[in-house]
Amino acid sequence: MLNIEQSALVIIDIQDKLVMASKYGTEVADNASKLAKAANILNIPTIVTEQYPQGLGGTVLEVQNALAQNSSKFEKTSFSALLEENFANKIAELKQNGIKQIALCGIETHICVLQTAYDLISQGFEVYIVKDACASRNKKEYKTGLELLKQYGAKITCVEIALFEWLKTAKHPNFKEIQALIK
Repeated sequence: MLNIEQSALVIIDIQDKLVMASKYGTEVADNASKLAKAANILNIPTIVTEQYPQGLGGTVLEVQNALAQNSSKFEKTSFSALLEENFANKIAELKQNGIKQIALCGIETHICVLQTAYDLISQGFEVYIVKDACASRNKKEYKTGLELLKQYGAKITCVEIALFEWLKTAKHPNFKEIQALIK
């Protein structure tokens, strides 16, 4: 179960051209922005990646506008973000600060999300794939990616489950603010 003190949010490649290429891209961007807003409210560290932004565009504005000021953003060309030195260093820093869980979302589920999740699991993190904030260009690749992620040991979740696991109780001081994100 996700825990605020032990969690970080990683948003993989929710970029202009990738969102447009996916049938569910707009919904994914909307759900990722909810996660980013919640992470901002709850002070959960957030990392965003952009796969070759010169060709694929930057992170969509909806997600950018939801991010906390202190969120980290990294450009990459590797499919696993952990193959990029700056990203790997940030993950190591988070691990040293007690982060054990990664809520992970993004595009493409079967490529960059999959390979990043696999490497995070290999480093001992509990990885939670937020499936309604993930997409691939086609449904078969998306489903196959999720199946492999489960086999690799990732936990499959959704936005509402993640938000309410972070809160734990309706008595949480940010409950109404977080609840408003899904109404």
